Amino acid sequence: MSENQWIEIWEQEESAAQIHGWDFSHIQGRYTEETDLPWDYRRIVLDYLKPEMKLLDIDTGGGEFLLSLHHPYGKTSATEAYPLNVRLCEETLLPLGIDFRVGDGKTVLPFCDGAFDLVINRHGDFNVKEIYRVLKNDGVFITEQVGAENDRELVELLLGKTDLPFPDQYLETVRELFCNAGFHVLDAQECLKPIRFFDVGALVWFAHVIPWEFPGFSVDRCKNELLYAQRILEEKGCIEGRIHRFLLVLSKG
Repeated sequence: MSENQWIEIWEQEESAAQIHGWDFSHIQGRYTEETDLPWDYRRIVLDYLKPEMKLLDIDTGGGEFLLSLHHPYGKTSATEAYPLNVRLCEETLLPLGIDFRVGDGKTVLPFCDGAFDLVINRHGDFNVKEIYRVLKNDGVFITEQVGAENDRELVELLLGKTDLPFPDQYLETVRELFCNAGFHVLDAQECLKPIRFFDVGALVWFAHVIPWEFPGFSVDRCKNELLYAQRILEEKGCIEGRIHRFLLVLSKG
């Protein structure tokens, strides 16, 4: 296939790069990540979650993970601020009786003090003081976070050296924030694991839906880098980087 034909294919992927909720089905089977984390976030949440508990999911995306927990809807709350996801949550969560409210995880949570037994947050923003405020005494906060070094090899392949978008996203830094706020650590883990792409078009789509990691990326701007990535793919069978994740389980009081 000629270079111009590849570029045309990648431009089509660029045009298709939109996301609702946190749905990566467009590139399913064309890349892999999070296949070998040393923890199972869903299992950990379910180990703490009891049917009588009041549950809050901060930055729920489209509510996909939250719904997979099958917690009683009347005891379930969620927040989300990204407009496309807000609309999706209003269409899917509210009719079920889930208490969905528009809110940014970094700012004031729209709930009263001591409202929840368990607060969860997967790959979302958080405000340590607000989480402490809305938890009941002895309540638990569980979060899996994307670390500062996430996807750096892929970013540098396409864009060269760029600043870390979230330079404080390391386990020890975040753990210290929570401990200083009065939380006790129940579990803390961190890892770097492979992410692999099996076609360059999937990488183009991925880079477009995560602009905070790939600032200013476009097929037009990065043609030469993408062609180089295609050569890597043909030689090695995949384009590989690393994801950075960490897990914290914390109790209040």
